[in-house]
Amino acid sequence: MSYRLGVIMDPIDSICPAKDSTLAMLLEAQVRGYELHYMEQHDVSIREGVSYGTSRTLSVSDDNKDWFELGDTRTRPLHELNVILMRKDPPFDMEYVYTTYALELAEKNGSLVINKPQSLRDVNEKLFISWFPQCCATTLICRDRQQLRDFIDEQKNVVVKPLDGMGGESVFRTAIDDPNKSVIIDTITHNGKRSVMAQRYIAEISAGDKRILVIDGEPIPYALARIPAAGESRGNLAAGGTGKGVELSERDRWICQQVGPELRQRGLVFVGLDVIGDYLTEVNVTSPTCIRQLDSIYNLNISATLFDAIERKLA
Repeated sequence: MSYRLGVIMDPIDSICPAKDSTLAMLLEAQVRGYELHYMEQHDVSIREGVSYGTSRTLSVSDDNKDWFELGDTRTRPLHELNVILMRKDPPFDMEYVYTTYALELAEKNGSLVINKPQSLRDVNEKLFISWFPQCCATTLICRDRQQLRDFIDEQKNVVVKPLDGMGGESVFRTAIDDPNKSVIIDTITHNGKRSVMAQRYIAEISAGDKRILVIDGEPIPYALARIPAAGESRGNLAAGGTGKGVELSERDRWICQQVGPELRQRGLVFVGLDVIGDYLTEVNVTSPTCIRQLDSIYNLNISATLFDAIERKLA
């Protein structure tokens, strides 16, 4: 059966094709005979209880210089698409939330949306680790500056980060004897007006911040360890880290066993878990990456595993 697939993403002409996970998904869908339809957030609307998308037909190529071609434009009810991939990168702002409402209407009328719109709203990528305290380093989430100072004094060495960032943005490491401790707290909390996450610093970051991809609750058996650059405490590739393939450890698999059933129940079909040492640090649900790097290192086709899962849900 031929399916219509819509994708909502950042401008396709701005991606890095050699590393882009959304492109990997689209290439697999095209191989399977899917009809591809490309949209950005501004192409989505709602009228009289029906969500619409103004899309362009799309063909893709595994070519770092010429990776896409757009065709005819058409406005249609989103629920005429069998599958919709919501792959817009953060920021997770109110515009993102409004788009999930439109996608939820499409879902109500029969489209399969990956990931489930309600769960995109419910699952904050930082805060959601609190559902799995057995997997995490000691963590505090608050905006009270005195609580944060006390936490740093108690834990001695701490990482503090906003709840809505990505790519290592605004992540600070501080310590009990750091003369800038109060300035960092004031800055990141906007003087006590914004909640943040503080976590005990995990020294194993030197061996990499592992990205584990989970499809319908089951992990890919390899992770990409993102190793910080010299003098850095952030492993994010966007912050200058380098990627290295690693097999999942027993602890990694145990963490996936703890988290996987909840992801499946919430309709979170494609998720990236971040693990440092023995500890879960983030649950990425908006637009997880690292497909192409792991495919290249281990000769995998992670997108094929994803679309096998999607097609089981469409059957």
